Amino acid sequence: MNPRKVRALALAGIATLCVIAATLAAHSRGHAASAGAWDPKAAAAYLDRRMEWWIGWKSSGRDHGTFCFSCHTAVAYALARPALRSTLAESGDAAPQRRLMENVRRRVRLWADTEPFYTDQYVGAGKSAESRGTEAVLSALMLAWEDAPRGRLSTESVAAFAHMWTEQQSSGRGAGAWSWLDFDLAPWEDAGAQYYGAALAALAVGVAPEHYQARAEIQQSLQRLRAYLLRDYATQSLHHRVMLLWASTRLSGLLDTAQRESLVNEVLATQNPDGGWSLSALMNKSHEPNALAGDSASDGYASALITLVLEQAAVPQAAAGTKRGLAWLASNQMGHDGGSWIRWQGGFWASHSLNKWRSPWSNVGRFMSDAATAYAVLALTASAQPQPAVASLRR
Repeated sequence: MNPRKVRALALAGIATLCVIAATLAAHSRGHAASAGAWDPKAAAAYLDRRMEWWIGWKSSGRDHGTFCFSCHTAVAYALARPALRSTLAESGDAAPQRRLMENVRRRVRLWADTEPFYTDQYVGAGKSAESRGTEAVLSALMLAWEDAPRGRLSTESVAAFAHMWTEQQSSGRGAGAWSWLDFDLAPWEDAGAQYYGAALAALAVGVAPEHYQARAEIQQSLQRLRAYLLRDYATQSLHHRVMLLWASTRLSGLLDTAQRESLVNEVLATQNPDGGWSLSALMNKSHEPNALAGDSASDGYASALITLVLEQAAVPQAAAGTKRGLAWLASNQMGHDGGSWIRWQGGFWASHSLNKWRSPWSNVGRFMSDAATAYAVLALTASAQPQPAVASLRR
């Protein structure tokens, strides 16, 4: 056969395959969007694999046989994985979840004996204090979250909160907050993330069972926290203020009615036409000068976090935006796990770093997608459940 004809036939065949693939992908996306379908089993498998990898990753290992816990992978997993248990009719907690929480409890019990996640000696000045402040807040949050369905605070939770209040700053510019890890990594570990950490502390107090937030012995510390969150509110990025909105659904005295309504309207104004949100829009350059310039396309992390928080806030003006956010999540569980689309479709929601380009197929390149998937699971599972009562709006 004429070589030119062979080449033409080959190109035609490739083109046909591409058209078929594109058609199938478009059909799949359209079907998911119309049916509101998502795959909880695939999401659980992704989260479990990622947690298993984190536990075994050499860089996360710490002394006394423990490992550090990150906002993007470990903490997000601790919050989201329990939500899939009833959905998947599981008889108990997933094995990686049990290992994570035992690690948290072990570090709480060994608080005085373990080294900080990062030390001044090996990483740089201030890192020991930053590590202790960050760990104290994250430990209290994960343990309180675990205890909430049971209705009782564990011994380790009580100890974790005691560590948290001990680490709270009582004077200076950050009075009421905690020293927080700063590695120039937005949105969780940079100079502006101290406010984010304080919002997580407020969420921890709010979700803790046994009316913990009303205990007399924490009122002075709690008042310092509220004062800090109010004092620095106006200067914060939208991302950090959204975290405060979430905390305000569980703990009173954080936002008044006018602030709450204004913040919700600001969030809704940044929603994209497709129903999602962009992380770059939440963390603009004026707040995060070292972050990469991003695009305005909707991404998994911003869309999941905001949809979840709007659900929890349960304010009437957000109902339509929340519904559109849920539809975006239901039709965008589309991360490609392990390679190109021709291999197999993953069960996660895709997002990317604001700080540096990382290969989306690498383990560190999936950090943002870990958080995106966890918050998407929380939003999508919560949408089928009665919402908690909104905390009082008055300070």
